[in-house]
Amino acid sequence: MKKKVLTVDDSRTIRNMLLVTLNNAGFETIQAEDGVEGLEVLEEANPDVIVTDINMPRLDGFGFIEGVRRNEKYRAVPILVLTTESDAEKKNRARQAGATGWIVKPFDPTKLIDAIERVTA
Repeated sequence: MKKKVLTVDDSRTIRNMLLVTLNNAGFETIQAEDGVEGLEVLEEANPDVIVTDINMPRLDGFGFIEGVRRNEKYRAVPILVLTTESDAEKKNRARQAGATGWIVKPFDPTKLIDAIERVTA
């Protein structure tokens, strides 16, 4: 059975790159444009792993991660942050919110797939 990845990013370009990368690697991909939509589709998506941006309108990545972690059912789902940010303070804040890992954009498709396979193993 294919592993499901929920991607949350306000950039259409990044969403398209993620879709192609993940589908080519054999994952089922569900997409959301921001944290609000991410939380809305979470239940039906029932993802094995989540990849989220930090800087988004309506609800940023920190708020989204906290929202996911508040739901008992998704406490253990790995969350990878995919962002242009590389600031240590933001990484700490994401970790405290419940993020599992951090990948800086622009991403290397092979490294992203490796990271997803590591956290879902």
